[in-house]
Amino acid sequence: MEQTYQYAWILPFVPLPVPFLIGAGLLLFPMVTKNIRRMWSFQSILLLSIVMAFSIYLSIEQINNGSIYQYVWSWILNNDFSLEFGYYIDPLTSIMSILITTVGILVLFYSDSYMAHDRGYLRFFAYMSFFSVTMLGLVTSSNLIQIYIFWELVGLCSYLLIGFWFTRPGAANACQKAFVTNRVGDFGLLLGILGCYWITGSFEFRELFEIVNNLISSNQVNFLFLTLCAALLFVGAIAKSAQFPLHIWLPDAMEGPTPISALIHAATMVAAGIFLVARLLPLFIVIPYIMSFISLIGIITVLLGATLAIAQQDIKRCLAYSTMSQLGYMMLALGMGSYRNALFHLITHAYSKALLFLGSGSVIHSMETIVGYSPDKSQNMVLMGGLTKYVPITKGAFLLGTLSLCGIPPLACFWSKDEILHDSWLYSPIVALIAWATAGLTAFYMFRIYLLTFEGHLSVRLQNYSAKKDNSPDSISLWGKKASKEINRNFPVLQMAENQPQISYPSYPYESDNTMLFPICILCLFTLLMGFLGIPREIGFNLDILAQWLHPSIYLLHETNSTDLLEFFKNAATSVAIAYYGILIACLFYKPTYSSFNSFHLINSFHQKSPKRVLRDKIVTVIYDWSASRAYIDTFYKKFIVYQVRRLAYFSHFFDLRIIDTKVNGVGFFSFLVAEGIKYLGFSRISSYLFVYFFFLWVFISISLVYPN
Repeated sequence: MEQTYQYAWILPFVPLPVPFLIGAGLLLFPMVTKNIRRMWSFQSILLLSIVMAFSIYLSIEQINNGSIYQYVWSWILNNDFSLEFGYYIDPLTSIMSILITTVGILVLFYSDSYMAHDRGYLRFFAYMSFFSVTMLGLVTSSNLIQIYIFWELVGLCSYLLIGFWFTRPGAANACQKAFVTNRVGDFGLLLGILGCYWITGSFEFRELFEIVNNLISSNQVNFLFLTLCAALLFVGAIAKSAQFPLHIWLPDAMEGPTPISALIHAATMVAAGIFLVARLLPLFIVIPYIMSFISLIGIITVLLGATLAIAQQDIKRCLAYSTMSQLGYMMLALGMGSYRNALFHLITHAYSKALLFLGSGSVIHSMETIVGYSPDKSQNMVLMGGLTKYVPITKGAFLLGTLSLCGIPPLACFWSKDEILHDSWLYSPIVALIAWATAGLTAFYMFRIYLLTFEGHLSVRLQNYSAKKDNSPDSISLWGKKASKEINRNFPVLQMAENQPQISYPSYPYESDNTMLFPICILCLFTLLMGFLGIPREIGFNLDILAQWLHPSIYLLHETNSTDLLEFFKNAATSVAIAYYGILIACLFYKPTYSSFNSFHLINSFHQKSPKRVLRDKIVTVIYDWSASRAYIDTFYKKFIVYQVRRLAYFSHFFDLRIIDTKVNGVGFFSFLVAEGIKYLGFSRISSYLFVYFFFLWVFISISLVYPN
C-alpha cells in the first residue's frame, strides 16, 4: 500500500509530455506535426487514462484501508526558513483527480471531432493537456505555496483557453476580463498565505491546522488578524469559483470553444475554489465568523446565479449562470460545515453539467449548418426550437441532464442537492427559504432552455433566408403580444425579407457524429448512476460509499447526522414538488404552439388589460430586465471602477507628460541656451575667456567685501 502511494507524485507529470512534444514539433517540424495531428489527441487521451486508472486504484485502496499519505522534501533551507514541496493524498485529492481525469478524457474524445476542422487543433490539445497537468498538481499539493503556484498556472491555462479564438474581439475581451478578475482574488490569496505564515511559521496543511488550534486554545493569537487572513484566503476561492461579487468573468468565458466550457467551467477549474475551501476547512471551522461569511457568500451566489439565468438568450451563458448558482450551493454547504454534502454535489454536478455543456455543443454544431458560422446566432435559443426530430440523441441526453439539475429522482443531483436543502433548515430558516426557492428557479430556467431549444418548430427558415445582420437587443420582453412584435422587429433574419440577397445553407440540422455522441452517452450513465455513490443510509440499503471513502478525513467530525426514513421522504417530496412546480411554470410560459412563430404559450391569453395583468406585466418586465442586464453589476463595475481607473490613468498620463516632462525638458533646454550663449560670448579666444573669468571673480569678491557675513 505504501509503495503505491510513493509513486503518486507522477500523477501531475504523466500528461506533461504532450504539450512539450506538440510545441517542439510545431517549432522544429511543423509540417510533419500537422500531418499527424490526430495522433496527438490519442496521446492525450491515453496518458490521461493512465492517470485515471491510477487515481481509481488509489481511491479503492483508501476506501478499503482508510489511510492518508503525505510525502515532502526540502527545497529551500535557510536558517529558520524551510520551504518544502511534496504531495498529499487523501479522499479529497482522490475525488478531484478522478473528476479531472474522467471528465477530461471524455472532453478530449469529444474535442477530436468538434475541433477537427479548426486551424488551432494542435494548440487546443496542447492547452488542454497542460491544463490537466496544472489541475492535478493543484489537487495533490501539500502546502499553500505549492497550491499558489499551480493556482496561477491554472489561471494562465484559463486565459489561454478562453481566448483560444483570439481573433474574435469577444474572446479577446473575455479572456482579459477573466484574467484581471481572477488577479483580484489571487492577490487576496497571496496576502492570506503570507499572513498565515506570519502567524504559524509554516505552509504545510497539517502543521498549519495544528498550530492554529493550539494558538486559539491558549489564546496566543490576535483573533482579528487571524480572521482577516482566513478571509483573504477565501477571496481566492471567490474569484476562481465565480462567487459574488467576482463572478462577472464566468458568463463571458463562454466565448471559448464548448469543450473548454464543459471541462474548465463546469467540472474542474471552477471547482478549484470549492477544493481550496474544503482543503482549508479545518482552519475556517475554528473561526465562526469565516464560516458565516462563507455561507453568506454561498447563498447570495445561489440566488443571484439563478435569477440571472432566467432571461439569458445564449444557451452557454445560461448554463454558465446555472453553474454559478450550483457552485453557490456547494459553498453554502461548506459554510454550514456539511463537508460530505458539498463534495457529493461537486461530483454529481460535474457530470451533469458536463453533459449539458457537451449537449449544447452538439446543438450549436447542428445550428451552425443553418445560420452559418456565427456564434451570436448559433448559440441563441430564440433562434432554435424544433430540434427534437433532427438531433434526438442529443435531445434525450440534454433532457436527462436537465432533469438531474432540476433535482428529479433518481438522477444524480437529486441526492446531493436534497441533502444540502435539508441541512439548510438546520442551519437557518432564512437561508433555507432562499435555497428552496432557488431550487424552483433552477427547474424553471433549465426547462426554459430545454423548451426553447428542442420543442416547437425550428425558428429560422430551413432553406434560404436573408443575409442581413440583425441588431439583437440585450433583452426582450417575454410576456404578452408585445413579445412576438419585438421578436419580429428585432430579429429580421427570421423573416423572408424582400429585395435582400439570399444565401443558401444546408437545409436541416443533423445529429453529431459518433465521436461526439459517445462521450455524451457515457456522461448520461454517470448522471443516472453517480447519485447512488452517496445514497443516504436511512433509506435502508447502507450504500453510502462516499461516507466510507471520506471516513479518514477529519472534516467528518463536523458533519451533521442523518435523520430517519420518514423525514428523508418528507424532505425529498418537498424538494421534488418545488422542482415540478418550477417545471410547470416554465411549461406555461414556453409551451410551444405550432400555428405560427410563437414560443410563448401565454402570448394570446388575457386579452383584457385588467389591473392585475398590468401589475403582473410590470413585475415580469422588472425581473427580466434585472436578469438580462446581469443585475446591473457589470454596469456598476464599469461606471465606478473601470471608468475611474481610466480617468486616473488619463490624469497620470497628463501629469507625467505636461508637468514632470515639462520640468525635466525645461531644465535641459535652459542648460542648452546658457551653453550656447557662453560658447558665442568668447569668440573662441583665450583672452576673452580670461576676461569673463576675472570679471565674475571681481563681482564675487566685491559682494563678499560688502556683505562679509
